[in-house]
Amino acid sequence: MPLPSGLSALSARFRGAPQWTAGWRARETVVDSSVYVASLEGFTGKSMVALGLLERLSRVVSRVGVFRPIVRADRDGCVRDYVLDLLTPNEAVVPSSASCAGVTYDDVHADPAAAMDQIVERYHRVAALCDAVIVVGSDYTDVGTPTEFSYNARIAANLGTPVLLVLNGADREPADLGVICDMAAAELRANQGTLTAVIANRVDPARLEEDLAAIRRNGVLAFAIADQPLLAAPSVADLVQAIGGTMVHGDPSLQAREVTGLVVADMSLPNVLERLFEGAIVVTPGDRPEIVVGVVSAHVSTSFPQVSGVVLSGGLALPDPILRLLGGIGATLPILSTPQSTHETSTAMANVRGRLTRDSPRKVAAALTLFDTHVDAAALIDRLEVARTDAVTPLMFEHMLVDRATQDRRHIVLPEGENERVIRAADILLRRGVVDLTLLGSPFTISARAASLGADVSDARLLSPQESGLLDLFAEEYYQRRRHKGVDREEALTTVADFTYFGTLMVELGLVDGLVSGAAHTTAHTLRPALELVKTLPDVSVVSSVFFMCLADQVLVYGDCAVNPDPSAEQLADIAISSATTAASFGIEPRVAMLSYATGTSSFGVDVEKVCKATALVHERAPELLVEGPIQYDAAIDLAVAEAKLPTSQVAGRATVFVFPDLNTGNNTYKAVQRAANAVAIGPVLQGLRKPINDLSRGSTVRDIVNTVAITAIQAQRLAPLQR
Repeated sequence: MPLPSGLSALSARFRGAPQWTAGWRARETVVDSSVYVASLEGFTGKSMVALGLLERLSRVVSRVGVFRPIVRADRDGCVRDYVLDLLTPNEAVVPSSASCAGVTYDDVHADPAAAMDQIVERYHRVAALCDAVIVVGSDYTDVGTPTEFSYNARIAANLGTPVLLVLNGADREPADLGVICDMAAAELRANQGTLTAVIANRVDPARLEEDLAAIRRNGVLAFAIADQPLLAAPSVADLVQAIGGTMVHGDPSLQAREVTGLVVADMSLPNVLERLFEGAIVVTPGDRPEIVVGVVSAHVSTSFPQVSGVVLSGGLALPDPILRLLGGIGATLPILSTPQSTHETSTAMANVRGRLTRDSPRKVAAALTLFDTHVDAAALIDRLEVARTDAVTPLMFEHMLVDRATQDRRHIVLPEGENERVIRAADILLRRGVVDLTLLGSPFTISARAASLGADVSDARLLSPQESGLLDLFAEEYYQRRRHKGVDREEALTTVADFTYFGTLMVELGLVDGLVSGAAHTTAHTLRPALELVKTLPDVSVVSSVFFMCLADQVLVYGDCAVNPDPSAEQLADIAISSATTAASFGIEPRVAMLSYATGTSSFGVDVEKVCKATALVHERAPELLVEGPIQYDAAIDLAVAEAKLPTSQVAGRATVFVFPDLNTGNNTYKAVQRAANAVAIGPVLQGLRKPINDLSRGSTVRDIVNTVAITAIQAQRLAPLQR
């Protein structure tokens, strides 16, 4: 690939020249809690870099700003910016996307100086609301490259924001990347800009180290990110626009799926099937219905890759019986029609380039994984001197769960593998590399349902208990463990064929590390096999649960809100100690409040006495634990109330773990706080078992399932040493 337009003539001047002057090194000490992501040309992938940086910043600060100095507006003056559409939906981003734009290209052309003033003013409005700001430079769709980069450099200087330079490494030699890097540095220096880091993007994976060496400079961080063709792949919707096509059958939402290449089906069906690959779009004349039926069948099969769509060329419609057939089998694969010839259609689609958008979860997951793999985000954020917040937002806590799970990857079984929400969650978990997964159910049903949803679970193990070859082994194991309860071998075989029992035996026998179920079953259905087979940890008499209550700026632990209706004092003490252990294992310093309708000796009664006894047992069994009880909720959480009621307590007003005296109180309280405080409730998380088994609410969302699987993986990490 040649050097960016307008710069190639300057390259000789920089070859062999000193890399940086003393004055430049002095400017490198300038730091800020914001960063300007800039490039010298289009299609460098700076939106991917901005997305990765945003995800990492959202782990350490509560409020991240996104700002685009120059955007494009349509004829009606409305901003249509794909970068803002990609970044601003993130929960950590403030304010809204409408407030995140500076000026338009027309504004810059009309009066560059006035446009600069407006950019600076609008940037500071955003920055005033945020802990850190990501500024994403312009896209080189308007003016000449050198002029546009110079203007970006002046913007960065006027904002006082260091520049993270993104270079396009595709089809470039390392020496060329070095030259471009030097030229960009000179241009920044001429405009009083500050370079803090360089990222070479879209680099040949075999040449990462060479390219990294070419852009590495004294005092400037440098990273090289491997090329990922998926990120440049167009969506089906992009291709529809390019060929003037219309959708004649399928699920419109699946037009967001990426297209990784073309298959021109001008041959017999067996030969077409042999040429299918993941993400392909098949182009065939509209009078070849047998090709359409064959490709749709292959799409839902476990024996062939999932394609992204079918295009019918020549303006020829499918016969009505074929459409009825597709409708009858529930086919959702997008089938498009275009009046163009097969050759015209293929040529037009081959020239379409896709973008990274929020509507493409596969691209987003791939982009984040690439960034995490190749960029030392911690070093980059340290360079920006972003002040870490003491607050823990729900989003920050969820990021922590995924990060912890990913660091020591575990294998989790999901017995409800045919459930739509479970399939969608599995897609996310697998793309981000959070865990390894086994989905229980019919492999054909799971694959077909995944295909209809546009989800990819090909990296999971799909396992039917009936076809696993394990039923007899599991039945014998269950019989040996439960025959003292009157279970015979025939009953054992019937029992272990149940997906939850089967999955629990996989955990107990060490085939997987943990289980998550309950999206379509009751808590009892999930818990009963665990109590029969896995049983409790030593010194724990009762299995209990907690919810992580993610408030606006902190995470609290509530237990037990899901399992034990009326625990005894001994069980309540167990719940308190287990809840404190759970809190500590997830980075929450445990300060335990044993809740009651009385604080201290302010009142008496059977219920209060139970809490008093439980508190005494906790002191006896875990003397190192900070615990207070009996205590009312307001005294446990509010420093002002605590000062009046228990002024010498180390827990009152500062509690992080709240232990409720019974299920009625706990369940109602967590739901009241969830609704009234708009808190995110993650759980129930089961505790006290020897191995991690967790329950889902039947109303759980895909996000809930992802979080619970991550929690289960972290529990498996913690419990693993106890199994040795």
